[in-house]
Amino acid sequence: MKPGAKNLITDVPGILVGNATEATIRSGTTVLTADTTFTAAVHVMGGAPGSRETDLLSPDKLVQEVDALVLSGGSALGLSAASGVADALRAQGRGFAVGDHNVPIVPAAILFDLLNGGQKNWDTNPYPALGCRALEAASDSFELGTIGAGAGATTAGLLGGLGSASVKLPSGHTVGALVAVNALGSATVADSENFWAAMWEQNNEFGGRGAAATYDPAAAPLTKMNLGGNTTIAIVATDAVLTQAQAKRMATAAHDGMARALVPSHTPMDGDLVFAAATGARALNEPVADALMIGHAAATCLARAIARGVFSAKGFGGDIMPTWSQKFGSKSG
Repeated sequence: MKPGAKNLITDVPGILVGNATEATIRSGTTVLTADTTFTAAVHVMGGAPGSRETDLLSPDKLVQEVDALVLSGGSALGLSAASGVADALRAQGRGFAVGDHNVPIVPAAILFDLLNGGQKNWDTNPYPALGCRALEAASDSFELGTIGAGAGATTAGLLGGLGSASVKLPSGHTVGALVAVNALGSATVADSENFWAAMWEQNNEFGGRGAAATYDPAAAPLTKMNLGGNTTIAIVATDAVLTQAQAKRMATAAHDGMARALVPSHTPMDGDLVFAAATGARALNEPVADALMIGHAAATCLARAIARGVFSAKGFGGDIMPTWSQKFGSKSG
């Protein structure tokens, strides 16, 4: 299994991603959308989630497809980014038809980045405008690191960031991951340069430093308990035809990738959440075997995307902690 051409979630045909960042507040918003609606699901494993319209994504609910998914900074205030996206989509004529009206379906999840040093004393909530800007910027290419929902993200000892990765399966299906890494725990092993996700790395995509030579499993894991702001939020996507129940299984499997790349993960102080998106462009050839491989690929892509997000961070200057490259030295990946 090799990465797609861009090694981004937009290697899944039809998927578009846009980012909007506000440097003064050290925060931002990321939007994933497509030309048409797509099947979506969600699985939450963190103890402190913040989300919008996730109940709608249960397989027994009326609406089975969505117009966009939003990842945002700003804690609960950032949920309003989805309102900006919904307003813009409605102006385009997008949305679930109810009589003479269209109601865009825009589930969202947020992370806590209010204590990262940015100017948060705004008079007007900036997130609706950030959501609208991110939607306008949606394309099949986008930057990683200190941008969008990952702009104000942190981990234990290093800045976090926005990450993505993809893989093409032997079945012909493409799977990708998009993540804003803002974890209580660490993406690197025991304050070293080595990523927990090292065994899944492809083509030196996050520095090629390999696995840590030693690790004491009895040692207490690194955390940022004193900062009080966490949560890693992600989207995994595929071009496969999946029911909403199958999409939820893909999201559930993807959480394994989060646990492989962040230690500790899924803590009581994290709101760890994974959305799944399926565009339905390619049928499953072998329903059971293909679904298994899609879930496995979602997990490995998410682990790689998490490491890429931390590896790609650049910061704004005067940050509360260093980037990976500042601490360990840059190396192309």
